[in-house]
Amino acid sequence: MTGLVLIVLPVFGLILIGYLARFAGILSDRTGDGLSDFVFTLAVPCLIFKALARTDMPVVQPWGYWIAYFGGVTIVWIVAMGLAARLFNATPTESVVTGFSAGQSNTVFVGVPMILQAYGDEGAVPLFLLLAIHLPIMMTVATLLAEGRGASPLLILKRLATHPIILGVFMGWIARLLPAWAIPGPAWTIVETIASAAVPCALIAMGVALRRYGLESGWRLPLIVSGLKLVVHPLIVYLLATRVFSMPPAWAGVAVLFAASPSGINAYLFAERYRQGVGLASSAIAMSTALAVPSTIAWLWVLGVR
Repeated sequence: MTGLVLIVLPVFGLILIGYLARFAGILSDRTGDGLSDFVFTLAVPCLIFKALARTDMPVVQPWGYWIAYFGGVTIVWIVAMGLAARLFNATPTESVVTGFSAGQSNTVFVGVPMILQAYGDEGAVPLFLLLAIHLPIMMTVATLLAEGRGASPLLILKRLATHPIILGVFMGWIARLLPAWAIPGPAWTIVETIASAAVPCALIAMGVALRRYGLESGWRLPLIVSGLKLVVHPLIVYLLATRVFSMPPAWAGVAVLFAASPSGINAYLFAERYRQGVGLASSAIAMSTALAVPSTIAWLWVLGVR
C-alpha cells in the first residue's frame, strides 16, 4: 500500500499545492490561466511530439485496445446522458455535457503524469497512441450531438486541425518519417526542456482551476458523473482489456488508468462554448478529481502496480 501511495502522492500532491497556493493568494486565476495555456499550447504538444518521434510503434493496429477503451466511453456516455435527462430534467445540450464529463478523461493534467509515474517508458506507446485519437473523437462526437445536423464539418475540421495537442501528434508522426540528422541536437534539447515542464505545470494549474470553479451546481449529478467516470468506466475497460481481448499487461493497465482519470477540462470548455452545463462540468471536474485519489490507489492495486 505504501508503494501505491508513493505513486499517487506526487501527482495529487502537486494539485493540492496549486489549490492551496490559489487559496492563500500566492497564485491568481490569471496565473493558472497562463500555466494552462502554456501546458496546452507548448508543453504537452512537445511531450507528445518527443514520445511519438522517438518511440517504436506497433506494426499491427491494436483493435482490442481501441475497442476496450472506447467501448467503456460509449456506455458511460449514454448512461450519463439518459440519467441527466430523466432524473434532472437536463436540456439536450446539458445532457451532452453530462455524457462528455463522464466519458472525457483528464489526460493532460492527470492521466499523462499518473500513467508515466506508474508504467514509465513501458506505458508511453499505448498512452500516446490513445491520446492521439482520444481528443479528436470525443470533441467530434460531442459537437455532433450538441449541434445535430447543423454541425458544420468544415468547422469541426478547423477546430481539430488547429488544436495544439493534435498538432503535436501530427508533427510527431512527421518526425518519424525524417532521417535522424534532419532534427539537430539543439532543437531536441529545446523540445525536451519544454516537455519536462509539462507535468508539474499541468498539475499546479489543475489545482488552481479546482479552487476557482469548485462545486457550482450542487453535488448529486456531479457525484453520479464521478461514479461513472472513476468506477464504471475503468471497470468496463478492465473487463474488456483483460477478459475479452488479449494485450500486454502494460497496455491493459494504461487503458484502465486512462479511463480512471477524473473528468477532463475539455468538458468545461465545451460547456462554456454552448453556455449550458457550465456549473455541472466544473463541479464534476472538482468532485471527480478529489475522489480520484482513493479510486486511483484502488485501481493501481487491482492492476498489480506496486
